[in-house]
Amino acid sequence: MKITFLGTGTSQGVPVIACPCRVCSSSDFRDKRLRVSVLVETQGKSFVIDTGPDFRQQMLQHRVKRLDAILFTHEHKDHTAGMDDIRSYNYLQHKAIPVYAHERVFDQLKREFYYVFEDTKYPGVPEIEVRAIDNHTFDVEGVTVTPIQAMHYKLPVFGFRMGDFCYITDANYISDQELEKVKGSRVVVLNGLQREPHISHYTLAEAVALLESIAPEKAYLTHISHKLGRHAEVEQELPPFIRLAYDGMQIMM
Repeated sequence: MKITFLGTGTSQGVPVIACPCRVCSSSDFRDKRLRVSVLVETQGKSFVIDTGPDFRQQMLQHRVKRLDAILFTHEHKDHTAGMDDIRSYNYLQHKAIPVYAHERVFDQLKREFYYVFEDTKYPGVPEIEVRAIDNHTFDVEGVTVTPIQAMHYKLPVFGFRMGDFCYITDANYISDQELEKVKGSRVVVLNGLQREPHISHYTLAEAVALLESIAPEKAYLTHISHKLGRHAEVEQELPPFIRLAYDGMQIMM
């Protein structure tokens, strides 16, 4: 299994033009963060978790030639806005793309991308196969996926486990029952937004504490706000098994 971080950033925080945090002016490529998304390549298949506003740029930048499925964690715009750009893969692969998401997420997609769901479609619109999921294990192109339900303030969101890899973003609470699904993973990715308390995201300290309780072999923080600080500085504060993810980072499992 190969994991590629397509984006590790967030729309949270002050506008870039007014950024006081020195991240925008950093010459370190690891501080250049597009909106959060990850590419999973396993068993000859390629899956993307979330298609944010930077989806097209990310797929071109990493020369992703095939897309077999999309998994959505939740319906917020910074995780879904790029879905329209799957049409290139429809054209190249001559097929619709299976999309796995909760029914609530599809309700939102139907409002934002109504033309995708119409009975009579305009030629060239994105073609998808609706695959509604709930909090039960499901199959994606022969790959077993276990959802992990977390809370994003009052909104339920899904993380996903594939084999020994677990990916959770936009969370600030996971029940003990759901954490049992995470335990035993070799690699865990978790959101760590900023240092200050936040209403719907784990802070750096909260994320580190949770990862220490799970104790995977390796852990990576994603969904990083500029408020967290520069990559090189934050990394010095982390336990040895936790790293700060960056755009383009790859993990081989």
